[in-house]
Amino acid sequence: MLSLLAACYAFAQIWNQPPIHIQWHWFTIGEQAFHVGVLLDNMAVMMLVLVSLIALPVHIYSAAYMKGDPGIHRYWTYLSLFCFAMLGLVVADNLLLMYICWELVGFASYLLIGFWFTKDAAVQANKKAFIVNRIGDIGFLIGMALTYSHLGTLDTKALIEAPETLPAPWLTVAGLAFFLGAMAKSAQFPLHVWLPDAMEGPTSVSSLIHAATMVAAGVFLLARIFPVFDATVLLVIATIGTVTAFAAAYFALTQYDIKNILAFSTISQLGFMMVGIGIGMYPVALFHLATHAFFKCLLFLCAGAIIHEMQHAKETYGLDMDPQDIRNMGGLRKHMPLTFTAMLIASLALAGFPFTGGYLSKDALIVHTFEWAALQSGAAKLIPYVLVAVSMLTSFYILRLLAKVFFGSLSIRSVKKDIRIHEAPMRMLGPMLFLAGCSLFPLFSVNPLNDSYVWLMQGLTSPVSTLPPLRLLHLAIPVLTTGVTCIVAGVAWQWYVNGKYPLKGGGLFYRLSEHQGYLDALYGAAVVRPVVRLSQLLLWVDHYVVDGMVNGLSALGRSFAAVAAWLDQRLVDGFVRLIGKIAWGLGNVFRRLQNGRLQHYFATLFFIILVILLYHIVVLL
Repeated sequence: MLSLLAACYAFAQIWNQPPIHIQWHWFTIGEQAFHVGVLLDNMAVMMLVLVSLIALPVHIYSAAYMKGDPGIHRYWTYLSLFCFAMLGLVVADNLLLMYICWELVGFASYLLIGFWFTKDAAVQANKKAFIVNRIGDIGFLIGMALTYSHLGTLDTKALIEAPETLPAPWLTVAGLAFFLGAMAKSAQFPLHVWLPDAMEGPTSVSSLIHAATMVAAGVFLLARIFPVFDATVLLVIATIGTVTAFAAAYFALTQYDIKNILAFSTISQLGFMMVGIGIGMYPVALFHLATHAFFKCLLFLCAGAIIHEMQHAKETYGLDMDPQDIRNMGGLRKHMPLTFTAMLIASLALAGFPFTGGYLSKDALIVHTFEWAALQSGAAKLIPYVLVAVSMLTSFYILRLLAKVFFGSLSIRSVKKDIRIHEAPMRMLGPMLFLAGCSLFPLFSVNPLNDSYVWLMQGLTSPVSTLPPLRLLHLAIPVLTTGVTCIVAGVAWQWYVNGKYPLKGGGLFYRLSEHQGYLDALYGAAVVRPVVRLSQLLLWVDHYVVDGMVNGLSALGRSFAAVAAWLDQRLVDGFVRLIGKIAWGLGNVFRRLQNGRLQHYFATLFFIILVILLYHIVVLL
């Protein structure tokens, strides 16, 4: 709450006012001084309020959702670190400080995804997220190194104001490097594979990751350093974003895990945001990020409430079922009417239905993409049409989810007739209803049907983010997407409520969607297995070659040491002992001569003289 109040105060002071940039000396290397500071402008304060406003209901919701968990104290610690890192990232005034917070966001997500570390699936999921994000972090580091080598500073303000000081080839390379960092963090194809697995963490964590923290970090980074990107990089960003949006929406069509459907929905919407960056309309991308934060957080909290009650029913009635599988649900509208209302609003916002925030941001993004495509040539002109198709797929998979979860009859009653599902507790419902209100249009515009009145985009508009308007599209696109949503609603009702599903599962396209394009299998065959085999080969080399050489050298050394020890003990020590014994013997002899008897002394003298005389006689003869 205090963070939200402080963020709101900063927003009131900064919004549409001159930015505040404060720096302090950090450290010095040689003659180069590094500073740490805070940059507060419209973009930063908007993100401050957004992160705090999303985090508050998640914290309140978590108090009920995580009640009784033995690791609750760890949970609060990790969650606080997560929010702190994201807040630090959005106010950082230089790339190094931003990178530190970037890594803290990744580390906190690693802890939260693997929060239930006794589950092997959770351990594998957090490792996968950590490793994939390291790939992106290499890109961030390369971009930061290129920036510093050419500009001599990591100050984002200097980078924004003078990107042209980077030579043209290096400007492109730096831009692609930064985008690689954003691809991993914001789950862009083909580095999106970690995000569906991240659902192993608590659902309240999923809501925060998918709404306004980790996955939003990549989009924010690209918007913050937008002037660095040249036309080549922007086209790459728009293309990857389009592929991501379509692929994720396609994968969501056949999923049955309620959290997996929402995870692919997040990936798809992040693709929309990347397209907004790629076409130069980063204010629209940030606007969609803001609207998406509210309705996606709400979708996950509603899913958490449903899973919470399904898990309760599973334990109460001794059922053998997956509480996250939508095939085990159905008819929950009658049992959880408030949850249904909240999820309906969030789903309509995701589908871009009128009177919701999602309608304003998604349709604005699609319209601006058409305006951008009118200036392009070649395959780039297809991008807005792909986004329209993705919007249709989005309406289908989210309405499919609504139909299977809230309409029809409760599937698990076929096992036990007396099963009762209750509404979520008020501490969970309160945050959900608050977010439902934030998902509607009044938070963003007085006009529910025209994005021109959106105050947020007016505050973020930049001179570089303008496109020639195509007025007719501002009417045609919303009418088209709304009409398609209504048609899809009817189809979903017929297929999933009335049970008139006409398609056969098991075809090629169905399997591609169900198995997520077999990307995990592809990575397993092309990356994981070769790495494992290489590791096994290196282990063998280390054990038999390296260790063999080391052990052989040590054995040879021990042999030389044994010979040296024998020589030392037998020869050197033997010679020393021999000298000692001779000295000892002579000492004994001469000691006996010194006995104090005069006659012995005369006898000894006579003997010595006799020996001398005999020596001379023998020599002379």
